[in-house]
Amino acid sequence: MSQYITSPVVFFKKSATPTHQSKTETLAVETPVALVYNGISHTVMMCTPADLEDFAMGFSLTEGIIDKPNDIYGIDIVESCQGIEVQIELATRCFVRLKALRRTLTGRTGCGICGSEQLEQVTKKLPKIDRTLQFDLQRLDDCLCKIDNAQKLGKETGSTHAAAFFDLNGELLAIREDVGRHVALDKLLGWHAKANHPQGFVLVTSRASYEMVQKVASCGIEMLAAISAGTELAVKMAQDTDLTLIGFAREGRATIYHGEHRLIFS
Repeated sequence: MSQYITSPVVFFKKSATPTHQSKTETLAVETPVALVYNGISHTVMMCTPADLEDFAMGFSLTEGIIDKPNDIYGIDIVESCQGIEVQIELATRCFVRLKALRRTLTGRTGCGICGSEQLEQVTKKLPKIDRTLQFDLQRLDDCLCKIDNAQKLGKETGSTHAAAFFDLNGELLAIREDVGRHVALDKLLGWHAKANHPQGFVLVTSRASYEMVQKVASCGIEMLAAISAGTELAVKMAQDTDLTLIGFAREGRATIYHGEHRLIFS
């Protein structure tokens, strides 16, 4: 399924002599994607239909459905006229645990908590992250340039988020795009797990909400940088897990909410 389509629109431009004209616009595709574990549908998310195996892996890890990539035995992508099913063959112990959660998340674009039955399911208690990396903030500008240039779908449509993974030298290792910021991040974290957990950090084109911090921390990644602001709960979770959290990552500046011990201010 294509990630984008073209559609006729009317373009209006305000000026001394207002004008309007017909043209063709590129739209990002947003489609229902059902994650089906061992034949039972667990959640339906609105997604861009690309990198869905990465999405299944990342979502399964960040939601605690699996403990490691090997807990998934196989993934099949099945298209239908109503949407897409991602059929996941899950280890028995994980499936038993999943059924015990009694959780169904149906609904909004990229939402990570829709349908949670208890408040305890929303904010998870995570262990503190190891301190193993040092990153020179002078390299952040170059990373921002690279993530901007690599957003192919975003440049076509102007309606998607991106999540990218960089090594400590500022090299772009992977990028994932989606109409949902949570989904883009899950796709990236799925790639990270399948790539055997390379060392580095995540940069996202959205705000740093607590769900984004929770997903990154649950995968043991030590640093998250966001182009927009962090939220109060995101900062608290970063402090609790000792994740390095950066917001307002822009050319020549950054706001460090927590974790400056991993940063080099050269």
